[in-house]
Amino acid sequence: MQSLPKLVLFDIDGTLLDHASQIPASTKEAVALLQAAGVHTAIATGRTPSDFTWVCEELGIHSYVSINGQYVVHEGAVIYENRMPVDLLSELSAFAGDAGHMTAYCGAGKVCVSRPAEPHLEAGFASVNLPYPEVDPDYYRHSPVYQGNIFMRAEEEALYISRFPSLRFIRWHEQAVDFLPAASSKAAGLVHLLQAFGVAYEDCAAFGDGLNDLEMLSAVGIGIAMGNGCPEAKKAANYVTASSSEHGIWSALQWLGLPQPAYLVR
Repeated sequence: MQSLPKLVLFDIDGTLLDHASQIPASTKEAVALLQAAGVHTAIATGRTPSDFTWVCEELGIHSYVSINGQYVVHEGAVIYENRMPVDLLSELSAFAGDAGHMTAYCGAGKVCVSRPAEPHLEAGFASVNLPYPEVDPDYYRHSPVYQGNIFMRAEEEALYISRFPSLRFIRWHEQAVDFLPAASSKAAGLVHLLQAFGVAYEDCAAFGDGLNDLEMLSAVGIGIAMGNGCPEAKKAANYVTASSSEHGIWSALQWLGLPQPAYLVR
């Protein structure tokens, strides 16, 4: 058994949410017990804030590293944001359009896409239980954008990697990748949240399951990968717990030393 960290961060999809995109009762109880023990809790996700408001409300969490480190909030106040340059977005959008690929643009309040829905495009958003976004191909020209998505197959990524060396591309679906500044990650955004909380990396634990969690799992004192996570996440972690649908968060927090609720103490 370990000792409780000062801050625990949770990814959302595949971590806080189970296979039905719901928060298991055991996870809700575990987070509440952490908070009662005086441990800070926060979310670290690739999602834009408007897409996980309900998660924060259900868990009583008011701090987060969102959009893969591009937009950070501490106790309800924005403390860091990294907007992408309009000229870069314009160049990439034109390149994607010429290649026949749809793009999406992630702001703090919503996500917009460059063209109407098609079955393979809807599948990407449905995989994380999100509706198809509003169509606005010029969204990045009039609103801050922190990250984007390109809907393309894995074998097509090399086209973008060579053309846009200032960006990184993170696959989250067989048909889709995130794109954001090359130096950005959940771990990079976490720096700002740690400063706000007055907590060091080594005093943090983080839960994750995907390719966008690797830097964070490696950076914190205790990185915990979900049993349903990708092989890379499990390799980067210090500990692999059960899946999100099999009380994985509860089990790992018990391993970390989370106190048992009073009704279970005999």
